[in-house]
Formats: sequence, structure tokens, C-alpha cells
Amino acid sequence: NFIDKICLKSLYFLLILLSFLSFFLLFFFFHAILPLKPGGIENVPLGYLCICSDAPVPFKFYTGGLLMLDTAAIVMSHGKKLAYGYAEGVNDNMCQSHFHDFFELYYLESGERYHLIEGELYHLTANEVVIFPPNVMHHSYGDKNVPFKRIVLYFTPDMIAYPELCTYLQKKPRIFSLKKTKKSLLYFLLSMLDTEWDKEEGIFQQEYLESLLNQLLLTILRADYTPVQSTPKTRPAQAVNYIHEHYAEEISIPELAEMLYVSPYHLCREFKKATGKTIVQYLNMTRVLHAQRMLLETDYNITRISKETGFSNLTHFNRIFKSIAGMSPSEKRKQYKTI
Repeated sequence: NFIDKICLKSLYFLLILLSFLSFFLLFFFFHAILPLKPGGIENVPLGYLCICSDAPVPFKFYTGGLLMLDTAAIVMSHGKKLAYGYAEGVNDNMCQSHFHDFFELYYLESGERYHLIEGELYHLTANEVVIFPPNVMHHSYGDKNVPFKRIVLYFTPDMIAYPELCTYLQKKPRIFSLKKTKKSLLYFLLSMLDTEWDKEEGIFQQEYLESLLNQLLLTILRADYTPVQSTPKTRPAQAVNYIHEHYAEEISIPELAEMLYVSPYHLCREFKKATGKTIVQYLNMTRVLHAQRMLLETDYNITRISKETGFSNLTHFNRIFKSIAGMSPSEKRKQYKTI
């Protein structure tokens, strides 16, 4: 009887443990796995994220199996004119360039990061700022085990109060290394924007946010700063730059390797190590990104877009586009029209 009681208690304990485990697995599935599937969050354009296969949701994907949710991009996808986001991490590296139809102000509070912007590589250190115009392809990554903290501010062009200022910022990405004397003022304005943005909507809140944003932009542009220069290109960076400039043309690995004075085998190895992608994968993703921009910005038909982004035939274009974007080009165009 004593042994039976012990066994019965052990069984009860095991059942309770299994119940807790089942609850945890269900919670994890519905809150972590399910939202990552295509369609988990509706009406979010793929241009808000780094493209990875079959993932049309506003997550930024990173190498090493980790991912970071871009909550500010989700806010913008719901029609807001401004969104603030803070993140810190280690080894969080975007797997592919992305673009969006709003401005982005990126402030590196601490650490070091590399930014690949339209094929040009920049090395950012603490207290440096990047302002990206809409529809500029870019992504960031860091050296192994180097921590960083960054603030992003997304805002639509109509939040800029002065036409001359908007035109100036739309011309090209701008990177600033601010002097220490401006750091406290910059951080103060960012903190005020964050505090106000996080509040419930109040009287003249939109106007106040717009005023703070314009003061922040003018403070940065009028500051005594040192422009950040692009870094010397490694072989993989040269290959990436060539792909960005010639994606609409036929690109072969042997010809690319010959151009860079290296064997195709070594170029493929170096490229995969540097980018986490094969040359063909990176080329296809770059072409699909440009195809998305054309679907968004032009009235060109699908056949013309496939030709102008380097695809040899329409069938191949549709297959590659769907494998990357999670939907066909025509479906993607319909999605853009609903936003």
C-alpha cells in the first residue's frame, strides 16, 4: 500500500508537470511560431523588412537563428506618420537589404555597426547618425560578439515642415559623426519624441511631434559634424556592389570571379561567409527587391518588370518572386494598392 501511494503521487506529479509543459508549448506556438507564418499579420508590405523566404511579415531576420521584431515598422504599417524604436543586442545581423516608403533616422548610441547602403559599406561607431530617404536599400550588421544600442525613428515625408528640407533629405542617404557637444541635445530631443510618442493621443500631439522632429533634423544638419566615408571594399563587398549596379544584366559567377581576380570556388566561399547567402541567392533577392519597388512606384506590367530586373523569362520571375516574397507579383501589387 505504501508503495502504491508513492507511485500514485509520482503519477499525479508527472501529470501536473506534463500539463504545465503542454501549456507552455501551446503558449509558445500561438505567440511565437504562429505570427511568423505568412499572413500571420495582414496588410504589411514586404518592403518593411529584410526579405527571407516565405516570411511576408514585419520582422527583421538575423543570422544565427535569432530574430528581432521591428515594432516601429509595424506601427508605420498601420498608417502612423511617426514611430520610435529602441534595440540593443549582440550578433544581431540582418540577412538581406530592405527598403521602406518612409524616412529612417538611425542613431547608434553605443557599439559599432556596419551599414551596407546601395552597395556602399560604412562603418559606424557610437554617436553617429544615418538618415535614409524612402526606398533606399540598406541593411546593418556587426562584428562577432560586439554589443550595440541603437535608436530608430521612422517618419513620413509629410512630417517634414519645410519643402526645401524634405527635398534635401530625399536626395541621398546622409551619415553624420556628431561632436560630443551635440550628443546631449540630440539625445534630449530623441527622449522627448519617445516620451510624447508613447503617450495616449492628446491635444495637438501630432503638431508637437512634428515640431520636435523638425527641430531634431535641423539640429543634426546644422551641427558641426564630420561626414562618414565608406570603407575600402573587400572582395565580397565588391561583388555585392557589382550586383547592386548590374542586377538587371546577366551575371555569371565565373565572369564575376575573373573580374575580381579570384577563382569561382574561393569567391563563392568568401561571399557566403561575408553575407550568409550564396551569390545566386543574393542576386535573386536583390532583383526581387527592385521588382517590388517597380510594382510600388510604376504602372509597368509584370512582363516588363521581369525583364528590367534581369530575369530571363516570366515563368522564372514568378517562381523566384513567390519563393522570396511569399506571393506572386500581381498579388504583391494588389497588396500595395490597399495600403
